[in-house]
This record gives sequence, structure tokens and C-alpha cells, in this order.
Amino acid sequence: MHIEIQPQDGLPIYRQISNQIKYLIASGQLKTGQELPGVRTLAEQLTVTPNTIVKAYDELEAEGLLEKRRGSGTYVTDTNSPLTRKEQRRILAQRIDAVLTEASQLDFTLEEVLVLLHDRHAALTRTQAKFESKGD
Repeated sequence: MHIEIQPQDGLPIYRQISNQIKYLIASGQLKTGQELPGVRTLAEQLTVTPNTIVKAYDELEAEGLLEKRRGSGTYVTDTNSPLTRKEQRRILAQRIDAVLTEASQLDFTLEEVLVLLHDRHAALTRTQAKFESKGD
């Protein structure tokens, strides 16, 4: 599990951690039933206090994304929950906002962005089809 802390971000560190774990769950990089690193282990990796990790894990548990099993660890809960889909939409919306902001700064119109989006989608679809046909 790879998490990066940005102290200059302005967002509390525990929130940065919980947001990144949400992303890992929503993107499928963390699977249902997968165990997360222990509080002390992750705190040492990120050079933060264990309380910071506890706060992040508690927040995710309250949202239904993690469950703590006494004496066993912290695990990802069922990722088919509506919250996960909601989180996926939130992540995608943030990325779309960034693209639209950058497009505006570069003087692209919405129509030009949509054409580029369709072109990129077609290119990715072709690449995926080639990759899948090689696997047969």
C-alpha cells in the first residue's frame, strides 16, 4: 500500500491518509477482506504518530469502508457498497475539475475538450482490444 503525505497540502495528515485509502479501495487496489498495515507499522512508514493512523482508520471505519477485528487487524469491508461508488464518482469529479481548469487556462473550449476526450477514449479502447487479443 503506497501512501504519500504532503505536509504543505493544508489538509490534515489523517485526512490525506484516509482519502488515499479511499482511493485505493475505490480503484480496486485494495480488495474486500484485505488486511491493512498495522497502526504502528504504517505510522513508522509515514513518519507520523500512531494516533494519526488511528484517526484515519476510525474515520474509514465510521464510513463503513474498514472494519477492525480485535486482535486480528484492520480489513477492507465489502467494496460493493454504494459509498464506494460514491467515492469513485468524487475522485473522478476531482480529476475532471482539474482537467477543465487546465483546459480553460490553455484556452480550450469545452467542445475541444470533449473531442479530445472522445479521441483518447477511442485510442485506449483500441489499445485494450489489442492487448486482450494477444492474451488469446
